[in-house]
Amino acid sequence: MTSEQIRRWKLALGDDDMDGLGERDQRLGHALSALYASETRGKRGGLGASSPKVSRWLGDIREFFPAPVVQIIQKDAFERLNLKALMLEPEFLATLEADVHLIADLISLRGAMPERTLETARMVIDKVVEELMQRLRAKTVEKLSGALNRSRRTRRPRHADIDWPRTIRANLRHYQERYNTVVPETLIGFARKTRTRADLDHVVLCVDQSGSMATSVVYASIFAAVMASLPVLSTKLICFDTAIVDLTEELADPVKVLFGVQLGGGTDINAALAYCETKIDRPGKTHLVLVTDLCEGGHAASMLARVAAFKQAGVNVIVLLALSDDGRPSYDVRNASAIAAMDCPVFACTPDQFPDMMACALTRQDIGQWASANGIDLVRGAS
Repeated sequence: MTSEQIRRWKLALGDDDMDGLGERDQRLGHALSALYASETRGKRGGLGASSPKVSRWLGDIREFFPAPVVQIIQKDAFERLNLKALMLEPEFLATLEADVHLIADLISLRGAMPERTLETARMVIDKVVEELMQRLRAKTVEKLSGALNRSRRTRRPRHADIDWPRTIRANLRHYQERYNTVVPETLIGFARKTRTRADLDHVVLCVDQSGSMATSVVYASIFAAVMASLPVLSTKLICFDTAIVDLTEELADPVKVLFGVQLGGGTDINAALAYCETKIDRPGKTHLVLVTDLCEGGHAASMLARVAAFKQAGVNVIVLLALSDDGRPSYDVRNASAIAAMDCPVFACTPDQFPDMMACALTRQDIGQWASANGIDLVRGAS
């Protein structure tokens, strides 16, 4: 018997006999055993009701199998592991917390859901999105709306726009020794930008929707919806795997956006950037935020050339290797280093850091300095 035949038998036997298999094959075997372990051997599916565990399992099967096979396995999981009943239990729905892993699971499984369950899934996603919007919207609006034009000064600033260090220096002659304070007779502050529609900043969120980026897609979609509501910005959301879906017209409804996402499949960043190029008509006013692990399945050299062309044209290119709570990405080091060498910031970002990062980008501040000040590790350029 050949080594490949032995390998296949070990995978078929599952958890009973995986000695001698590599780490990847053992993960594959465990992923299959969690669903297909024979009840005649006293085993049942091992996914349980844990959303993070289901998320990891879904990520594994998307890694190991092509999309048509993944759809079959997901459908089997829905039937064998009683996930349908779990999603239909009112008591379960009442106890749900805001969890991007749960949203990712529901989006991934929706093709296998019967209509009644699909309606319940929409209710769950709507509940989670509402909680996430409440958590993330206020800070995002505060940071991004009414962006300050720091090249202009005014002596009649709003209270929130007062430049206190300059104001104090300008009023030192009015120092009151008795009260140990300066009386600011003259206020100096920042003048807010007055913008026409043609002068708006443009943000293009280009988001990798392959299976490994599931939680990043959820957060990016919500932030895109928030930014689209701000009159000071023009926002586009483009999601991709090997296909491209432009969700810009759906941004008024974050739940509809998420139901337009197709988690899974391969990754063609080059094709996605080519599409983005057709949507950018003011490069000097455009901020391209590419959310991806840079594991390019298309033509890597062409992808890097497009990033370089964007940078040369004046587009503010930012690469987020992950937009997730843990901020610990797994990514293609070679591509990341090549893009970092183009003087583009490449790093992972948590949702709580994203509004500050975008405010920094919109005011054309040094994102590298901002990242360092916030303890974020930037990818270094290839030497």
